[in-house]
Amino acid sequence: MKISSHFDGGRIAVVKADDVSDIQVNIDHDSNSEFRQWFHFRIQGIKNQDCVLTFLNASETSYVEGWKDYDVCASTDRQEWFRLPTEFDGKKLTVEFNTDTDDIYLAYFAPYSFERHLNLLAFAQQSDLCELHSLGETVDGRDFDMLIIEDQEVDLAEKLNVWMIARQHPGETMAEWFVEGFLESLLDQDNPSSRSLLQHCRFHVVPNMNPDGSYRGNLRTNAAGANLNREWQEPNMDRSPEVYLVREQMHARGVDLFLDIHGDEAIPYNFVAGCEGNPNYNERLKHLEDTFKAAWAAASPDFQDVYKYDDDEPGKGDLRIGTNYVGQTFNCLAYTVEMPFKDNHDLPDEHYGWSPERCKKFGEDVIIAINNTVPVIKNA
Repeated sequence: MKISSHFDGGRIAVVKADDVSDIQVNIDHDSNSEFRQWFHFRIQGIKNQDCVLTFLNASETSYVEGWKDYDVCASTDRQEWFRLPTEFDGKKLTVEFNTDTDDIYLAYFAPYSFERHLNLLAFAQQSDLCELHSLGETVDGRDFDMLIIEDQEVDLAEKLNVWMIARQHPGETMAEWFVEGFLESLLDQDNPSSRSLLQHCRFHVVPNMNPDGSYRGNLRTNAAGANLNREWQEPNMDRSPEVYLVREQMHARGVDLFLDIHGDEAIPYNFVAGCEGNPNYNERLKHLEDTFKAAWAAASPDFQDVYKYDDDEPGKGDLRIGTNYVGQTFNCLAYTVEMPFKDNHDLPDEHYGWSPERCKKFGEDVIIAINNTVPVIKNA
């Protein structure tokens, strides 16, 4: 038996791997940071054997509440990711399995590789609606790119600038699956909602805000150990170039609607977090938020507004966070979108849980919500 994680997005610390009935591992911390929750590794040499694997330090991870009702993601072909029944006893996380293949991959959530990210950029560029814009480089020197999508045949001086960013926290891979579905739908010229939107909007999409952290197998930080979603007030090119470069483009181009796509460890529902704690929050912004939520709920049963984060107190919003910074700076509708690592308990799926396919559908459905909110933004 062999356990390995020396590949794109891989991370695990092996403790014991000489007995399939007692495999022991620890969840490793992010590079240059103490956050720990993400894992992604390969086990070889276990065909048709009853395996018992234990994550010894599950109670020492960053989000222990995330293990309640959580099932490990697994794949034998790196395409289909299913769930393995998993038990958490308050200290250790244990999963039992038997596979008819020579190897199996286990992960915290279905991975989204850097190669797939590059393929997504290449796909988008096949459309005449899309241009690739190089923002610069990450801490590790990786390409850092943005897609600009608009119908240039529509000569409208006052197009709304819509921004979508994803994977500030690289282990929240559901965010880029969401963006993949969003882009496939937005670039589908047979989609009436997309065609309508592109009459009025210019889209700026950063599918992966944190390519270094994604490749390194980090949960929340970039190569320098920065939590990008706490860097928005004072980013710099040494510690958080990814935020610095995106923020620079926002100030140059303007923002009318901002969506920051994330995943939540503990809450088994899809929801949004807004800017009610910002100093500039008012009835106009509340009306825009309520319009968007109602439109998304009508478009997708996977969206709800009951189970979510507690509202920030007035004036107490943390402006280091992307959504709060953008909402305050541009006086615009700004939302953090949260999806579960576990499942959507409103529409559970025992075999797959919340899956890449469901993320993509959710990303498609947000186009309807945006389309129904744009007229209100323009008239607000």
